[in-house]
Amino acid sequence: MKRLFMSILIAAALPVPTLAQEAALGLAGLLSAGNKEELAPLTLSAGAPLSDKPWVLTSGRYYDFEIEADGSQELALIGPEFFRAIWIDEIVIEGLEVRPLGLDSVEFDEAGTMEIGFIAIKPGKYYLAVPGTKGDTQRLDITIE
Repeated sequence: MKRLFMSILIAAALPVPTLAQEAALGLAGLLSAGNKEELAPLTLSAGAPLSDKPWVLTSGRYYDFEIEADGSQELALIGPEFFRAIWIDEIVIEGLEVRPLGLDSVEFDEAGTMEIGFIAIKPGKYYLAVPGTKGDTQRLDITIE
């Protein structure tokens, strides 16, 4: 009986979405089309900038972006703190969908494209970078608000 009472108290304290919030996100919630935004692609190429500008993301919003590698060099992207601050829905590589539980880095041994879909979760400042490089152009600064 005590457990049942505690469960009721906890359930009563949880926020309940309003009809307006449910209508805004649709039946799919955070994965609905109205909550999605496509980010500019990242470029992996020897000597080329990774991105034009930093990303400013909103917690609870769904994003997707492509990483385009030209094959000029074997290159990777690291960003373990960023990958732990998001929920990865899927990674698409040449039409194959991967749904990982977590990610630390990605690497391209040859030319190709990878698409990553995710929901930004934990507010903070993060980065994605080409490992072993020191230039600002080989790093993408990311803020989740």
